[in-house]
Amino acid sequence: MGHRIVPAALIALLVIFHAQLWFGRGSVPSVAKMADELAAQKLRNTQAQLANDRLAAEVRDLKEGLDMVEEKARGELGMVKPNEIYVQITKK
Repeated sequence: MGHRIVPAALIALLVIFHAQLWFGRGSVPSVAKMADELAAQKLRNTQAQLANDRLAAEVRDLKEGLDMVEEKARGELGMVKPNEIYVQITKK
């Protein structure tokens, strides 16, 4: 009977470790899910970084010159210079 205990104990340990691999914390499905979440978060971070870069460039332009201010005033507020005629073209 003593010679059956060691293989039985080793098989029990193998079953426990195998169960941990598939169902426990840090299991294969759990790691795959976390990898997907990480990829999605990296994509959101990249998009946010691009938006931040655009805003930083706009702030820099506003601080450095009046061209950007004039462009915003014309585009967003419809302002015109003296002696100019405002023409708006719409698509049908």
